[in-house]
Amino acid sequence: MGVDADVLIEWFDEVGRELPWREPECTAWGVLVSEIMLQQTPVARVQPIWLDWMARWPVPSALAASSQGEVVRAWGKLGYPRRALRLHAAAAVIAAEHGDVVPSDVDTLLALPGIGAYTARAVAAFAYGKRAPVVDTNVRRVVARAVHGAGDAGPPSNTRDMADVEALLPPEDAPAAKLSAALMELGALVCTARSPRCADCPIYDDCAWQAAGKPAYAGPAKQVQKFAGTDRQVRGLLLDVLRGTEGPVEKARLDLVWHESGQRDRCLDSLLVDGLLEQTGDGLFALPGEH
Repeated sequence: MGVDADVLIEWFDEVGRELPWREPECTAWGVLVSEIMLQQTPVARVQPIWLDWMARWPVPSALAASSQGEVVRAWGKLGYPRRALRLHAAAAVIAAEHGDVVPSDVDTLLALPGIGAYTARAVAAFAYGKRAPVVDTNVRRVVARAVHGAGDAGPPSNTRDMADVEALLPPEDAPAAKLSAALMELGALVCTARSPRCADCPIYDDCAWQAAGKPAYAGPAKQVQKFAGTDRQVRGLLLDVLRGTEGPVEKARLDLVWHESGQRDRCLDSLLVDGLLEQTGDGLFALPGEH
């Protein structure tokens, strides 16, 4: 039971989505930007913003030369805006220390600001065609089902998850990189969490979950991320005011976005701590570098 690499790669070549960061002409910088944007964010929301970013900042030095405020504003409604600041910081290091070219080596990528295990390996695999285990939620679910016969993946374990995927990859770089993309695509399009389309699955016959009778997931319950009323929502509303305004604003403007003053002030403070907002000497609030 498990994953037939050749079958899955052939399936991916036929049905994989045509995305701009998968085009042959896309640079490693374009892949890096896409990977940061795609974290916890659907493709449909990322694609138009990615296209705008790449037109505006086609190389890392172009992004690094812009202010943090411009970068946060351009991030728009993608959510988790600290990712924008991390990308800005990484761009500065790539421009200054790597000749404006995103490194291809996983360890060098990991040394960049804000680049973690997943992103470093994704860039190595998808931008440079290297053999590297790329593990996201979709891949973990495919491996849990196809290899282990479980309804879903349990709590993440970086060491175990990496080893699981490593064992599936062909020894050569190019097919290994292609299989990494195919595993992710299978989880995104077919082997989905709630309504898997098993009849459309290219590895249906070899799937351990099918062979076991598709048992329901019996592991620890996953936390469902709610949004309404959370600090994430309030932080987003506060940032929206600044993104829609040129220059600093008074606190009274920000106070209008949320009724609960304790939560609103806590969120405002957290945005200041995270460097997503700055306070001017006369008590106004602005995006970083815009006052």
